[in-house]
Amino acid sequence: MHNTAVYPGSFDPITNGHLDLLERGLKIFDHVIIATAANPGKTPLFTLEERVEMIKTALESHPLGNRVQVDVFDGLLVDYVRKIPARAILRGLRAISDFEYEFQMALMNRKLCPEVETLFIMTGMRWIYISSRIIKEVVMSGGCVSGLVPEIVEARLAERLGGVHKTFTDPPGAV
Repeated sequence: MHNTAVYPGSFDPITNGHLDLLERGLKIFDHVIIATAANPGKTPLFTLEERVEMIKTALESHPLGNRVQVDVFDGLLVDYVRKIPARAILRGLRAISDFEYEFQMALMNRKLCPEVETLFIMTGMRWIYISSRIIKEVVMSGGCVSGLVPEIVEARLAERLGGVHKTFTDPPGAV
């Protein structure tokens, strides 16, 4: 097995918090596969193809982009991880509420596929308050998400949700 981790998610859309977690995962793994989920239980804002394209565009000029692959999967994550093959599943945690859900999923994945480990990385403090859902809500309400998502995502959100493409700077003392 290669020193590869799978970073699964819906990435609807990808945020700078996701990219931060990816960068930190690449300090541990030689290669990370961003596995975009075709989750029939969710109604995404962007199609699977649009999400993959935004992720690839965001990684084009990234210095570590050559160590990242973008793929899609459906069905059980552990089946996908076995097929790759990868050594680990990479997941981010922002809050206690994330932990409860992620802990249950990690235990089920371990039951189904004991040879694959789940590695949790705490979200960087700068990104702890953002999620794809919150990003979409802010844009729908006319707020600015510049600096919180890759430029391609900001532009696509403005197109899709009619948001205004504004410039954002952190207020003094912001984390």
